[in-house]
Formats: sequence, C-alpha cells, structure tokens
Amino acid sequence: MESARRPILFVSLPECGLLNPLLVLAGELSRQGVEDLWFATDEPRREDVCGTVRRTPVRFASLGEVIPELSAVTWPDDVYRQVTQPSRFRAHRAVIRQSYKPVLQAEKFRRLQEIVDEVRPTLMVVDCMSGFAVDLAVSRDIPFVLSVPFLPSNVLTSHHPLTKGHTPRDFPVPHSGLPRRMNLAQRVANQLFKLRTLAMFLNPAMGRVLQEDARIRKKLGLPPPNPMTRIDKAEMVLCNSVAELDYPFDIPEKVRLVGAVLPPLPETTGDDPVRKWLDDQSSVVYMGFGTITRLTREQVGSLVEVARRLADEHQVLWKLPAEQQHLLPPAGELPHNLRIESWVPSQLDVLAHPAVKAFFTHGGGNGFHEGLYFGKPLVVRPLWVNCWDQAVRGLDSRVSLTLDHPETIAVDDVVDKLTRVLTEPSFHENAERIGALQRAAGGRTAAADLILGLPALV
Repeated sequence: MESARRPILFVSLPECGLLNPLLVLAGELSRQGVEDLWFATDEPRREDVCGTVRRTPVRFASLGEVIPELSAVTWPDDVYRQVTQPSRFRAHRAVIRQSYKPVLQAEKFRRLQEIVDEVRPTLMVVDCMSGFAVDLAVSRDIPFVLSVPFLPSNVLTSHHPLTKGHTPRDFPVPHSGLPRRMNLAQRVANQLFKLRTLAMFLNPAMGRVLQEDARIRKKLGLPPPNPMTRIDKAEMVLCNSVAELDYPFDIPEKVRLVGAVLPPLPETTGDDPVRKWLDDQSSVVYMGFGTITRLTREQVGSLVEVARRLADEHQVLWKLPAEQQHLLPPAGELPHNLRIESWVPSQLDVLAHPAVKAFFTHGGGNGFHEGLYFGKPLVVRPLWVNCWDQAVRGLDSRVSLTLDHPETIAVDDVVDKLTRVLTEPSFHENAERIGALQRAAGGRTAAADLILGLPALV
C-alpha cells in the first residue's frame, strides 16, 4: 500500500479500554507499511506502543507519568466507591467531579503541544476522552479522527438540555442505563438526569472549577468548552460498534461504525497453558471484569460459590488480578472446576475459543463488543457509567442478561442468569448474529482504509 507520507499522531489516555483499539489501529497501519506513525500517551505505556511495530516504526511520544487523579486505575478506594455506587446519577456526578480537573488537563495539553511542534502531524487520531487533544487539534486546525470504543449514542447524545446532540430529545441520556422504550417514571427520570447534570455545574464548588477552566482556556487561547465540539469538528468519528447494538436514530454520515477493532488472532503462539487447558474442556464460562474492578472479600466468595454451583456441567476460567487473590478462600476449599489466572496472555484468544460458551463481564465498551464479536452471550455486572448503557442494550437485543443487584453479586441470581444464557438457544443465536455484523463491518482493516482515504492524507 502507498505510504501516507505525512505524520499521523495517535493520542490516548493510558486506560486499556481507550488505548487498546488505537494500538491495534496503529499496528495495522504499520503492517501496511505506512510511514511517520507516532503515538502519544503516558510513559508507562511505552512498551505497549513499541510492541505495535510491524513493518514501519511507531514512534512513542511521552505525555509524562500517569496523573493519579485522572486515571480510574489509581483513584483512591473512597472515590472508587463513589463512582461505582448503585445510584446512576450520583456515580455519573462523581466521575465528572473526579475527572474534571482543568489544571491537570492543562499539563497534558502543554506536553502534547511540545509533541505536536516536533511531529507536525497532518492528522491526529484521538481517543474520545482526551479532551486536551481535541482542544489542541481544533486550536491548531489539525484534522483529527475521534476514536469511540462505546456505543455511538454515547458520544452523540447530550448530557444536559442546553446542548443539542445528534439523537432525539427523549433519547436515553448516557450513563442513565435507561431503555429506549420507557414508562412514565423512566421518562421523568431521563429528563431529571439531564437537569441534575446541568444543576451540578451551578453548584458553587463546581462554579469555581468552571471559572478556573475559563481562565486556563483563555490563557491557552482556547474557546469555551462544548461537549459536541469533538463530534462537530472531527473529520471522522470511528466507532467500534454496529448500529444494531444501539437504539435506532439517524447516525451522522461522518460516524463510521467498524465493529470491534481487534488484532490478528491468535495473539498467543507456542506453549500457552491457558489455551491447552481450554482445548481439553467442553463448556467454559469466562469471568473477566476489566482492569478497574475492585472486588471485596464477600464478592470474591460469592463468585467462588457460583463456580461451585456450575461444577456439574461447566468449567470456570476467572481472570482475577494478583493483588486481589488474597481475598480467595484457601486453595483446598476452591471448587475443582475453577481455574484462576492473574492474567491471561490474550483475552481475545480466550473469547474466540469454541469451548467458551458465555462471558461474565463488567460490561465495559471493549469487553462488551469483543464478547459479542465471537458470538458469546453475556451476563453483565455493570461497573459504572457507560457499562449500564451497554447492559440495557444487550438486554433489549437478547444477547445478555444483567444482574439484579450488581453490588452484592447474589449467588442465586448469577447462577440463574448464567444458566439461562447457556441453555436458552436464543441468546447464542442473537450473539452470533451480532458477531457476524461486527465482522462484516471490517474492524481494524476497515478503520485503517477509512483513515488512509481522508483528504488530509491524500
């Protein structure tokens, strides 16, 4: 393929859910021989970026160390409890309060300014949560592509009534977890969600943050913030989903749905003990709750009991981080059908394996789409904000079930829902249908072709 001959700069926060699709896309462009590829993210991700190199270099540009206040992985336990609490609005509010830090965002903006001055990109490809990168691209008049690892409505729906979005006014507001077909109480709750979001910014404490943001933006020469700027100013919005997973609405032409953006599989070769173990099984439930989930001892005990209840018919593979394994009962008390790994070499290889029959997940954007890409029905324990929106879409699409009380992980509830998605054929059939649609959407190769076809690179 002909080289673009002009620098392409990827920019992402370090969280896996935002970073991974862009790493795959950068790797695909490298595989196709595209020159002048750069990737800006936080310093701890240097090795991951270097690992994307295939035929042509992908040069790492450091945004510095991770700022703990901006990374959900490093938030204190009290903040974690606030952003994952059962009240969806309060959790939504807690995320905004924790992540809306103008001074810290300005640090990343200034560092990215230095990188842009060096690289002089013709095009930027930016994860949808890196507002500082969108601000810089707009202020410098650099064409940019927005990467969205969520449902399209997540970025096209306004969070409050004063901003016009690209969905109908009665559409479920992001992070509410409300369905499209609402009863009267839900319609009222949907409108209140928007009004309460607006009211949050009228609070004196948040007002001081807004004033601080205005001072910083004026000093940097930036216009007032507008949540729809990232959509309206983008050359293209690359969304890692398909329309059939979201509720129907008129999707703008610039939003291109490519399904899950995955690397070539298998990712692991040679002596992979997890794959060898899977080869010997007939039915496996895979439990993986992402990199942010922090389980309690009681929740870990409940999940061990879930595996015990499934022992007659199913094996259970559980990716449980090493730092949480001290919460497990003694090894001698674990059920024989439970295999625990602190890390699996490739979650994608696990989900692609024919022995895996269901995925028990937190419902994050990547995991939700990846499980369905491989035709696996889901049981969802929503962790926070966007997870609730994916969970309700999955429920209405008949590809998943959602726990009644995710915060407690009631054993009977989990076993009942896992049994249903494992035994009722419709869940598997619908998941296979969505998987076929995602594969037809083209994934990483379609995304790469769309980027290389943009006027900025021609």
